[in-house]
Amino acid sequence: MSADASKALRVITGLSRFEASAEEYTVAQAAADIVEAFPVPTVTEDVCRVYTPIGAPDFELRITWRLAEGAPTGPSAPEFTALKMGERAVAAPDKAYVFFACRSDRSFDSTEVAHIVIAVRRWGFPTEPEGDIEALKDAYATVTHSVSLAMAKELRCENNGGLPARPVLDPA
Repeated sequence: MSADASKALRVITGLSRFEASAEEYTVAQAAADIVEAFPVPTVTEDVCRVYTPIGAPDFELRITWRLAEGAPTGPSAPEFTALKMGERAVAAPDKAYVFFACRSDRSFDSTEVAHIVIAVRRWGFPTEPEGDIEALKDAYATVTHSVSLAMAKELRCENNGGLPARPVLDPA
């Protein structure tokens, strides 16, 4: 996770320390699962979960992936702000999604494109977001971009799946 994403987690949770997910939850393992599942669209699977330390207020983020049938079409839900990253990126005060296309001779048939969706969402019993709503949107978008870029690099996607080196937080 990037340094910006680590700072963004602090904005989202108010904390700078977290409990680890199980050892099998890594970007490398999720990338291997994507390669194994391709080309069939999948249900949502975990990359990892982020928990607050024991004794801190209960908070859980779920970071997930899925293979989509194709590029996203149609408008996004009104709760989201569209951002210029990948095939589509959207952020809300309690979740964000990045859709990107991956062509990789290492991971897939080089003539086919995998359409991957990475999401970061508050999990469990979410409450209405409190605080600076724009800062929360930016924070969720930053974490989702970081995980998406790490996944694109792990899969060796051509042109990093169209993802920029840093998150683009200005509305599209």
